[in-house]
Amino acid sequence: MGSVGVLTNSVMVCAPLMAESVEQMVIDMHSAKAQGADVVEVRLDCINEFQPSQDLETIIRNKPLPVIIVYRPKWEGGQYEGDEHRRLEALRLANDLGADYIDLELKVASELIEELRNKHQNGGKFIVSSYLNGATPSKESLGHLVATMQATEADIIKVVSDADDITEMERIFHMLSHCEVPAVAYSVGERGLISQLLCPKFGGALVYGSMEGNSIPGLPTLDSLREAYKVDCINSDTKVFGLVSKPVGHSKGPMLHNPTLRHVNFNGIYVPMFVDDLKKFFDVYASPDFAGYSVGFPYKEAVVQFCEEVHPLAKCIGAVNTIIRRPCDGKLIGYNTDCEGSITAIEDALRGQKYVNGRSLNSPLAGKQFVVVGAGGAGRAIAVGAKSRGARLIIFDIDLERAKSLARAVSGEAQHFESLANFQPENGAILANATPIGMHPSTDRIPAAEETLGNYQLVFDAVYTPRKTRLLKDADAAGAITVSGVEMFLRQAIGQFKLFTGREAPKDFMREIVLAKF
Repeated sequence: MGSVGVLTNSVMVCAPLMAESVEQMVIDMHSAKAQGADVVEVRLDCINEFQPSQDLETIIRNKPLPVIIVYRPKWEGGQYEGDEHRRLEALRLANDLGADYIDLELKVASELIEELRNKHQNGGKFIVSSYLNGATPSKESLGHLVATMQATEADIIKVVSDADDITEMERIFHMLSHCEVPAVAYSVGERGLISQLLCPKFGGALVYGSMEGNSIPGLPTLDSLREAYKVDCINSDTKVFGLVSKPVGHSKGPMLHNPTLRHVNFNGIYVPMFVDDLKKFFDVYASPDFAGYSVGFPYKEAVVQFCEEVHPLAKCIGAVNTIIRRPCDGKLIGYNTDCEGSITAIEDALRGQKYVNGRSLNSPLAGKQFVVVGAGGAGRAIAVGAKSRGARLIIFDIDLERAKSLARAVSGEAQHFESLANFQPENGAILANATPIGMHPSTDRIPAAEETLGNYQLVFDAVYTPRKTRLLKDADAAGAITVSGVEMFLRQAIGQFKLFTGREAPKDFMREIVLAKF
């Protein structure tokens, strides 16, 4: 097995391995290959009581795929605190034994690369790495760093930063697209996730993915890289779509949008975008490559001000969940697909029939008491939709003034969220939760008093992780019709897909994905 050679793919998927024993490291190498890795990064500094002569031979003799040998010292963010001479001797030995790649810190790279190349003319390749403390440097500073790293005659250069903001990734993408040698560059943490996912678009040589059961913040899983994102299909022409939200870890949008884009042969990718500052985000990512966005919590109302045009329905609602960058002029156009997505799901459940596009002239919501919990973006969309069907609205929110503002817009009544515990709905009323209450990981909470759930004819929960929230379970037990947020998610995504691509959404295909994976 030790003869496995260096790969020549334009982008490789790499699994970082940090097992504490050599035996587990070998097991993990085989697992990584089975899960879709092209190469593994073996962190020698994580192995307890590491014995270079025997342990390196065991690792390299048993490798089922190419290996990158890393022996990271404490001063460069690793765990090794011993003698520097011994560390470098271990890296020399790894090269002698036939490691495919040796990762060297910039500080020691120049002399060691020259020495090892003179010793092994056809030996392994060298990655020169630099781990930066704090935020990603400016483009100019990164340019100087890259020039210094390229001067070592590295085969691949690698730059890692710790992102404070998603806008820093634009500097990394700029660096990748201007390197004269193959490069790896990314930021760690959730804000840096797109630096992994979009790496192939901007010419990166390596994408990192975590193994099943070993999640690492900011890293996609190997399975998602291969199945959801299909990184081997991404190229410089790929259009970028994404969810603008905070947080984004709960989103299942990539599981739905990416396979659907491929199904219709549209060259696009949909990624989670952890955004802290909307203005900075839209200022920095102004390229036509960033073609559209879903907008999630807590930005559906705030994002309206950054749209240069807003569709009349979204303007009426006062919330946007979809933004398109219009190709002809680059302007950001805001839409709302939550409204029809939620209301048609509720109507169809009441009618006991399948999804039908558009409004009904005889809505089963007409005249019904309709209780909306949450006056944010999702709540506004649901309330405006219910009002358009003739329902009578009562709005609950922790911010009474926000509840009153929405109530005025839909000719309804406003109450403080705390009063919901004692609220007695009319028999046959509708309850819609448009708050994050019950979302993973806080899945044991419900927004309404459990003893009142039997009064509602139907209970809807905009939360879709988990699919069957505690609110829906309790409402089901009380005899109410229940509608999961998954149904709203699917329907609003169908609307988004048409806006993203200009094509009709393959509804049956999308529904099959949701039923199978959500």
